[in-house]
Amino acid sequence: MFLPFFQSLRAAGIPVSLREYLGFLEGVKAGLVTYDVEGFYYLARTVMVKDERLLDRFDRAFAESFAGLEEIGPDDVLEALDLPEDWLRKLAERHLSEEERAEIEALGGFDKLMEALKERLKEQQGRHQGGNKWIGTAGTSPFGAWGYNPEGVRIGQDVSRHRRAVKVWDRREFRNLDDSVELGTRNIKVALKRLRRWARAGAHHELDLDETIRATADHGYLDVRTRPERHNAVKVILFLDVGGSMDDHVGVVAELFSAARSEFKHLEHYYFHNCLYEGVWRDNRRRWSEVIPTAELLRTYGPDYKCIFVGDASMSPYEIAFAGGANEHWNAEPGRVWLERARAQWPGNLWINPVPERHWPYTQSIEMIRGIFEGAMVPMTLDGIERGMKALGR
Repeated sequence: MFLPFFQSLRAAGIPVSLREYLGFLEGVKAGLVTYDVEGFYYLARTVMVKDERLLDRFDRAFAESFAGLEEIGPDDVLEALDLPEDWLRKLAERHLSEEERAEIEALGGFDKLMEALKERLKEQQGRHQGGNKWIGTAGTSPFGAWGYNPEGVRIGQDVSRHRRAVKVWDRREFRNLDDSVELGTRNIKVALKRLRRWARAGAHHELDLDETIRATADHGYLDVRTRPERHNAVKVILFLDVGGSMDDHVGVVAELFSAARSEFKHLEHYYFHNCLYEGVWRDNRRRWSEVIPTAELLRTYGPDYKCIFVGDASMSPYEIAFAGGANEHWNAEPGRVWLERARAQWPGNLWINPVPERHWPYTQSIEMIRGIFEGAMVPMTLDGIERGMKALGR
């Protein structure tokens, strides 16, 4: 039954041994996971992946092998004796029509929304499901999970569905981008080559044919001359948006990241979520425990670095314009302030957006970011990247 999964892992370049595969089968047979898709995933990953750099490949192979695993038919529900509580809660989710959604009114701004949340926390005494006021599930209240509201605070829901929340009161986990992805990176490398300044540095290990010919002619014997290899001397600091709506663009961003790693010898990369704030991180698995102050980056990397942001710029406008508007934490200063500081420190800057350019005018936050960057935003297409690299190289 699980042999195609084993073959998919091997095809994805994950060195799974037969002993590890048999250990996985023993765990399944022993009943370590029952009616638990997430538990099944972690069991397989724990047993068969021994290198953190392969986690992204494992996720892709798992998704390919078990597509539709979470789809449960009526017969399955009737036969199940021990349904997880989370499944039952999601069954109660309300499916609203477009007309019903239009009737639900937002509270009228970020400040009023946060004030209302404080009042609900003081008044509410227990769990609530359905309804339009309390913090709960499957309702139209601005606070809670698995419901709908055009402008609310998401609490206790692991994924985004409508992308209408102005704040998420949960700690979410993101994956690092795979810097070894090669699908389509060749063309991206060609586009990135527009941003280059060649210099010779390092040990002498490249044959200098012209100097070898001249020295041989002068001395009357073969006199081999070498020189340092040429490298792209441009310095780049790359800020990558991860999680949320960026999940739709993981593949193309991974290709860009992989191409940049191979093209630029001097490349520093950091992750952020939605907008730049007071802290960034290098490893998504440690995004809460190993936060790097953005002010430290501004002091560390000089203005000779080219600064490139990669993100869809799609977020609540509050995240850019207001203190406290950040999606997952309380920010003391608006995102706009930190973006302006970054542009002042690194005059050569650019924002690459994976959202098709024709859709930009319909998203308020994209237009706000474009304004902050004074138009220095390009789409994540080959033509867009070429235009951006050409502008940065001036």
